Amino acid sequence: MKINRPLFWNSINLISILLYPLSLVTFFINILKKNSNKKEFKIKTICIGNLYVGGTGKTPLSIMINKILKKKYKTVFIKKKYYDQIDEQKILKQSGNLICKSSRKEALEIASKKNYQIAILDDGLQEKSFKYNIRIACFNSSDGLGNNFLIPAGPLRENITEIKNYDAIFLNGENKNKKLFNYFKKINRNIKVFEAKYVPTNLRTFNRNSDFLFFCGLGNPSEFEKTLKKYKFKIKDKFIYPDHYNFSDSDISDIKLLAKKENLKIITTEKDYLRLNKKNKKNIKFLKIDLNVKNIKNFSKFLVERL
Repeated sequence: MKINRPLFWNSINLISILLYPLSLVTFFINILKKNSNKKEFKIKTICIGNLYVGGTGKTPLSIMINKILKKKYKTVFIKKKYYDQIDEQKILKQSGNLICKSSRKEALEIASKKNYQIAILDDGLQEKSFKYNIRIACFNSSDGLGNNFLIPAGPLRENITEIKNYDAIFLNGENKNKKLFNYFKKINRNIKVFEAKYVPTNLRTFNRNSDFLFFCGLGNPSEFEKTLKKYKFKIKDKFIYPDHYNFSDSDISDIKLLAKKENLKIITTEKDYLRLNKKNKKNIKFLKIDLNVKNIKNFSKFLVERL
């Protein structure tokens, strides 16, 4: 979804109230999906999705799950083909086997025929026609739930009470959010809630005594900025674009011109870097980030017990 997250999603206000009737359309569409027949596949399925629009850490968590399970099982990533998400497809392909089709059903059928044992779906919780073995919803620990309204009046893709039908929740990000943790437990006392932080893996390739300019096209750019500041990058300027933004030559030229003028090093995310052509990648470095899961042993045990 290529959007800049509207500020009015953060609270109940005049704009969100005016848009609320349109959110009822989202609500009824979700009901129709929920009542559809559920297809079950021969292959075991783990679906990692989000209820809150934008970057919540689905892809890093998918990669982490694959690292845990590939030692014992033949695993494959499943990704619905969107042409503005080639960056995520490339990252998944670097980390394991990937089947990417315009239909998740087709991709899962191919995975079954190829005798994969576990399919890890990066996104797809709103695909209600499938019966998943494990359903995990990701949230950003800083954002919470916004104004708790459905799209377009708010940031939620489905009603938050739907987590009663899920198996686990991940709170990803720098900030602890005990209030959100307790809220989820109130809705579903049996749901497992895990926490994780974003950890850079290539810090040694940067001179953090330099001044930096960063740019990104993410669903949650503030989390990337928090990570940079946590690891003592001196940020002097930034360029923020919509999620999955395709950078033009002109965009990169403007970034490089300012960086040269102000004597700044340029840094971006791996996803954004992979959307650049070879020429535009010159003099730009990306921060490679993994997800560091708290109580990883408990999470590994949870996965194995549910499969």
